Amino acid sequence: MIIGVPKEIKTEEYRVGIVPAGVRLLAASGHRVLIEKGAGEGAGISDREFKAAGAHLASSAAEVYGEAELVMKVKEPLPPEYDLLRPGLMVYTYLHLAPAPELTAVLLEKEIIGIAYETIQLPDGSLPLLTPMSEIAGRMAVQVGAHYLEKTQGGRGVLLGGVPGVYRGKVTILGGGVVGINAAKIAVGMGAMVTIIDIDQARLMALDDIFGSAITTLISNPDTIERSVRESHLVIGAVLVPGGRAPSLVSGEMIAQMKPGTVIVDVAVDQGGCCETCQPTTHDQPVFTVDNVIHYCVANMPGAVPRTATFALTNVTVSYALKIANQGLETAVASDPALAKGINIYRSHVTHETVARDLGYSYQPLEQILKG
Repeated sequence: MIIGVPKEIKTEEYRVGIVPAGVRLLAASGHRVLIEKGAGEGAGISDREFKAAGAHLASSAAEVYGEAELVMKVKEPLPPEYDLLRPGLMVYTYLHLAPAPELTAVLLEKEIIGIAYETIQLPDGSLPLLTPMSEIAGRMAVQVGAHYLEKTQGGRGVLLGGVPGVYRGKVTILGGGVVGINAAKIAVGMGAMVTIIDIDQARLMALDDIFGSAITTLISNPDTIERSVRESHLVIGAVLVPGGRAPSLVSGEMIAQMKPGTVIVDVAVDQGGCCETCQPTTHDQPVFTVDNVIHYCVANMPGAVPRTATFALTNVTVSYALKIANQGLETAVASDPALAKGINIYRSHVTHETVARDLGYSYQPLEQILKG
């Protein structure tokens, strides 16, 4: 199979879809890996390193898309790439389709097979290809929140860890999943007063076992969210519905009650965001202000640490790419239910139930399409 890896074109996105070790695995199985020249530069990976691992270099994205059977990348196709898509092409990447009706319509029109990293799901409910980026985004959320709390950045001027004799900063984390627990690790490490809010009582009990009295756990409801948001210096949105839009938990009225110069970091923004006032931003213009509250809503946070993120991503994506390349897609999904859950679009059909529901499409189970 020919696997193509184009250079990412999202604003300030420096990750790349594979590292040389991944290329070497695919090439050793007899597959051709075609990488656009310069694709790895942002992550500190040279064309020479890719070539030494067995990759072939392409002069343009058009060449990659034109020859590849499977395109392996990091972020969703953007409008300049739409004309490069062709029927039957497999696109293996983070798609986040639920808040992206235009992209979904294009993929359906082009009869693409869209394989979404974020919905490949193991029987225990875990999302192995989303987890490493969620770990990174959760840890970064506290870092960037602390930065924008500085007065020189327009913030309230609060040090999250405080100092002896002064109150510590208050951090509220909405969601106790992978993003939430990683945010809590950093916030607790900084010495902040940390509250985690989640809808799952069993999850809160597990977090209490991990952190003990270092955090406060609260069950999610409008009252606990409103009170915690109002009292916080930093609010981190860490809510996830696999494949679906994030629920809007923080209303504009709640934002208006926050102290001037406090900060919201909505990690869920790539799935629509869990704060009513949040809109996607980019690394070159990461923040905006609503009611004197700073909003950081960068939809590709791990792109700021591309070397760490690229290697972490390839660790989990390459095995599924190898399975598809070795077995062919139909055989691979028939033998691996986790991979089957990653197929969001199969040519002209929406094959992920949550995506179909959120965007108003008819849901077509993948197994029925393949049998038919």
